[in-house]
Amino acid sequence: MGTSLIVTIVNQSACSSCHANGACSVADLQEKEIEIAEFRNKYSPGQEVTVVFQESKGFTALFYGYILPFIIVLFTLVVAISVTNNELFSGLLSLVILIPYYVLLYFFRHQLKKVFKFEVEEIN
Repeated sequence: MGTSLIVTIVNQSACSSCHANGACSVADLQEKEIEIAEFRNKYSPGQEVTVVFQESKGFTALFYGYILPFIIVLFTLVVAISVTNNELFSGLLSLVILIPYYVLLYFFRHQLKKVFKFEVEEIN
């Protein structure tokens, strides 16, 4: 069993497979890499696999990535407006408060990798 497996996912929008994608600037094709720490079988380069992620963990990731920051911004905005009565300062403060939040997430990325585990399955 190896230490980790890197799976490349080709993220293709519906526009990139459209016959008129050259006429439109929306077409995009992105490659993303996912590191899978624990896997059972041997896989070879170029082999097609299915990447599995628990739905409940997806909601947790959604909460940490989008919902909690929104709540923090909204709470900071309401408190700052009520304390300072200055909308410009309050708006800037509520956006700047996201910097330490995302820096904190960055520092805890290794612990979050243990929580948010991807699994890989062979395609039959």
